[in-house]
This record gives sequence, structure tokens and C-alpha cells, in this order.
Amino acid sequence: MNRAKLLLFILLIPSCICFAQEKKPWYQVIQLGGYVQARYNRLLETNPNLGCEQCDASWGEGGGFFLRRVRLKFSAQLNERVYFYFQPDFASSASGGLHYGQVRDVYFDLGLDRKNEFRLRVGQSKVPFGFENMQSSQNRLPLDRADGTNSALRNERDLGMFFYWAPEEKRKLFAALVDKGLKGSGDYGVFALGVYNGQTANNPGSNKGMHIVSRLSYPFEIGNQIIEPGIQGYTGKYIISNDRTSEGVAVNDNREYVDERVGASFVLYPQPFGIQAEYNIGRGPEYDKMQQAIGTKSLAGGYVTLSYMTRIKDHVLIPFSRIQQYEGGKKHEQDARSYDVKELELGVEWQPSKYFELVAMYTMSSRRYEDHALPDNFQRGNLLRLQAQLNF
Repeated sequence: MNRAKLLLFILLIPSCICFAQEKKPWYQVIQLGGYVQARYNRLLETNPNLGCEQCDASWGEGGGFFLRRVRLKFSAQLNERVYFYFQPDFASSASGGLHYGQVRDVYFDLGLDRKNEFRLRVGQSKVPFGFENMQSSQNRLPLDRADGTNSALRNERDLGMFFYWAPEEKRKLFAALVDKGLKGSGDYGVFALGVYNGQTANNPGSNKGMHIVSRLSYPFEIGNQIIEPGIQGYTGKYIISNDRTSEGVAVNDNREYVDERVGASFVLYPQPFGIQAEYNIGRGPEYDKMQQAIGTKSLAGGYVTLSYMTRIKDHVLIPFSRIQQYEGGKKHEQDARSYDVKELELGVEWQPSKYFELVAMYTMSSRRYEDHALPDNFQRGNLLRLQAQLNF
């Protein structure tokens, strides 16, 4: 029995789960929420050839007004031990068109104790790797996640089973960090351990093995400040699919590649000054233009975000800055595209109401991203990006 199957067996061990009787019918406890993000990225643009496939498809030539996200959230605590969550997105693209519906999250939690301090999550959900990956785009300050950590998973999600543990007081703190507008990540436990397909969201498992992931993240208070350090890592084998490789690019006989990372996080929540920093290293598939092949190579990257939260009457104003760097492949892009990214962003978020936010962010980017079609592709440029967000 391999490690992933043994771990899956352990996760399924919980045996005596006594479910309480429902107090209300399920249709009376469902909650509905969501958000919409509309963007325009081409003000003060200096290079229309600069783009970022994983970031925002409306960067560069051909871009215009763009719906980045249209999310609905359905959730319910069906009884004392059973919780479900369903989140589709209606801003996906397919076959050259926009605004297709696609599942982002669909999972259920089983509480293993009466306080739900121990939980088992089954379905498609965020894989517990990194802080910014866990943080909802509804709460994040920069408009896109940093390449260095987000390159681990497309859409941050996959199908699997995850065990989460957090004491009751920490679960309340996780919730408060989001409810108070402090840009929290949500409740993904103090400790997480799980297995998942490893082929990223909305893709079937392609091999017999599974990825294994674990994360430890512990928020605590020091006076008026709240700090959350964390460590995380995953390991597995990733399959490069036929439709993601160009003719003439050599791949391993079984198309299977080592895919593993370890990373560290540090968060000082903005009261009023905030710091968010992450860095990860690992190995994964990456295009090699000299060999015209995809090989297993080392990768490394991270970011630092600085922010300052101030309130003017009922308005919230948060100026911020992020610097990021990444060198490595992106396994889920064409030919496991090779990247060397250096970027500085300066922005401000304005919240005149809890229902509406406006972000202006100036991006100074230097990106080398190469595949079989573009083996020598270095782009540098600046652009002013705007986003209006509706919360409900």
C-alpha cells in the first residue's frame, strides 16, 4: 500500500460519528452570497504584448472591459456535524467565448466531534497550500495571486479529501479576521492533511497515485496585533496531457513528472500596518528550449505585500504595495511554460460600503515566459489596472 492510499485509509478511519437530528429542513438553512469583479487593464499601458495567462486574460492586446469573476456561494450547516458548500463561477471562458458557468468549489464537511474542531472535507475545494492561495479573491488586495505560489495549482483547487483541525477559539479568530475586513484567509484549520488527484481543478485523475499535502498555520495575538506564521508542503506526480504539449516537444515516456514543493508564510494583519509574505521552493515540469523538451527542474519564488488600513468615517482606505519574483515552470500551461518573473505593484483599495470596493493598481512587470511557439519571449511593461467589486 503506497503512502497516498495509506493516508486515505487513515482519513476514513473516524468510525463513531453520531449525527444530531436536523432542527430545520435543509432548504431553510441554505445561505446565499457572492461577488462580481469587473476590470479594465489597459490604461497607461506601455507594452500590449505583455500578458499573464494565469493572472488575467484581459491583459494586453485585444483586452477591454472584462468580468474577472462572477461568483455565487451556496452554503449550509445542515446539522451539528454536516456542512456543505457550492460555488460556481460564471466568468469562465471556453472555445473562444466568455461567461460560461464552471464549478469552483463543491464539497461537504463532516464534523468528527461536537465542536467541529476535527473535520473531514470531501469534494473539490482549495488545496491547503499557501496563505494567498487560501485567501479569497474577494478579500485579497493585489488583483491577482503571486506567480511564485499560485503556480502550484490552477484555480488553487483540486478533487480530494482533507482533514482539518483547529481549536474552537482559533476557528472563531479565523472567522473574525474575515468579518472585520482584515484580509484573512478563512478557516482552513491550524493543521491540515490531505490527499488529492493532483491534476488541478475540474480535471480527472490521470494516474494511480495521489498528491499528499500538509499545512500548519497558527494565528495568535500579541497586544493589539495578530500574527499568523505558517508552513506547508506537497508531493506527487503530475501528468502532462496531450493537449498541453506542442508537436515536436519531447516528454517523458509516461508523461509523468515529479511535482513537489515546500513553503513558508508570514502574516501581520493590518491594524493598521500589515505585512504578508510567502516563499516556496520545489521541483516540477518545465519547458527547456535548448532540449526542445519538458523536464523536471527546480523552481523558487515568493512575494512581500505591505499595506496600511485607515478609516475615514464610514470609508475604508488601504494603500498597498507588492513585490514578487518567480523562476520555474507552470505545469498546467502549454508545454509547462518556463517563467522568470519580477514585478512591482502599487495600489489602493477604497471601500465606501461593505457592498462595493474599487481598486486602482499600477503594475511594473518584467516577464520571460517561453514555450515551443515562443522560445524567446521576454516582455517588459507597465500598466494601470482598475477593478470594481460588488459584494453581497
